[in-house]
Amino acid sequence: MRAPSEPSPPSAEEARALVEQRAAALGFAAVGVARADVALEPEFARYEAALAAGLHGPLAYLAENVEARRRLDGADILVGARSVIVATVRYDQRDEYDGAPVPALAQGIARYARGRDYHNRIRKALRKLATFVRTLGDGVEARPMIDTAPVLERAWAARAGVGFLGKNGLIITPGQGSYALLGEVVTTLEITPDTPIEERCGQCTRCLDACPTRAFARPFVLDAGRCISTWTIEVAAASPEPLREAVSGRLFGCDVCQEVCPHNAKERPAGRFADTFAPHERWRRLELRDLARLGLADGPRWEELAEGTPLFRAGPAGLARNACLALGRAGDAGALPLLREIAREHPSDVVRDAASWAVARLSR
Repeated sequence: MRAPSEPSPPSAEEARALVEQRAAALGFAAVGVARADVALEPEFARYEAALAAGLHGPLAYLAENVEARRRLDGADILVGARSVIVATVRYDQRDEYDGAPVPALAQGIARYARGRDYHNRIRKALRKLATFVRTLGDGVEARPMIDTAPVLERAWAARAGVGFLGKNGLIITPGQGSYALLGEVVTTLEITPDTPIEERCGQCTRCLDACPTRAFARPFVLDAGRCISTWTIEVAAASPEPLREAVSGRLFGCDVCQEVCPHNAKERPAGRFADTFAPHERWRRLELRDLARLGLADGPRWEELAEGTPLFRAGPAGLARNACLALGRAGDAGALPLLREIAREHPSDVVRDAASWAVARLSR
């Protein structure tokens, strides 16, 4: 029995207002709430259909823990979960910093990855939000997550009203666009859910039409086996020959489908996390040839180059492979001696293959 002087727990509506205030104070750009104890149905069916069609491509992990992705209130996420709070962190879309253009090397890196690794900083903010949620009732549990658990986070973000799902599969927040990362706090606390936002792409297909590899099977459905991000970040193997010309223009990830989106036409500030995403100074000191030498005896040290950045995910051979392809695409015949050396001596057959492709392209 609650003591007379002890305050009553907030109502579900009051809890939502309190969560919104705390999320804003922590620097999140948008926040929404969905019921965690109601499974995704149409969203999950679309996911299953994509898997059945093989659209996950070489990303085998997407076909793992499939049922866990349907619900949040089970043993895989949080038993007894009733609400999921979805929050966004904007990242920079600027092409200039302090009057200077983004370094040439950084222009081949997806905007979210040009600076420091975002995981630790956003995870800390989510933990603070989860800690706050636990204070809103006796025995309340809360689990923070950021792209590390088997959760269809974009589907939950759409259900929470954070934004709507664009035809490129990204969450678009009205008035803010799609340059944002998602994080969640799943909790046993009852919080009034938000209303989903209706899709606002209309007849626009700019994102689908602009994709260099034609990676969209249809609106809202991405073929991961054709996506540039897959072949520059996630997969250690050589990119398929039919895609190599298009893939060769990127070092790590791709922003094309966001760059052409009308919802991103207006440049918006990144907010409190802006310094996390500002291009690292190392990109002004390095050139493509430096990255291509990764793995050679006289090449740069991988740990020093990638420490504290998202580039660690690609690995040294992956980034050297991407740099070799980019050198071939750049048309710089002066890089031929280096590329021939890499094609002969690099310990990775994938990097040797990429260098050989670049040599052949530059020798045409």
